[in-house]
Amino acid sequence: QVQLVESGGGLVQAGGSLSLSCAASGQTFSDLTMAWFRQSPGQEREFVAAISYSGSTTFYPNSVKGRFTISRDNAENTVHLQMTSLKPEDTAVYYCAARAAHNSGDIAGPFRYACWGQGTQVTVAS
Repeated sequence: QVQLVESGGGLVQAGGSLSLSCAASGQTFSDLTMAWFRQSPGQEREFVAAISYSGSTTFYPNSVKGRFTISRDNAENTVHLQMTSLKPEDTAVYYCAARAAHNSGDIAGPFRYACWGQGTQVTVAS
């Protein structure tokens, strides 16, 4: 079982930047597809970004494309989410998630991920 620990959340002004990190342990990191999701109160968990096991392929929804960048360091067992041009609607708890790289299901579907971190709050003030 993979253990995931997020860090880096906080309060930022609209238009600002914030970087999140997720440290993984318990399984070979390079065997995992990694992703970020977010959830606001009363809302469903929303896909934010994903990265393939090698880091060669990334995925974003239109809502964050061009503003957020996901990256990974397989030597350090970490995945990062760089967020720029933040908007108040980006306010949410951000979760790191992992699944086996051979899993070919919908990469944006939260139910396709077996392992989750505890989440980190990101608040964007207007």
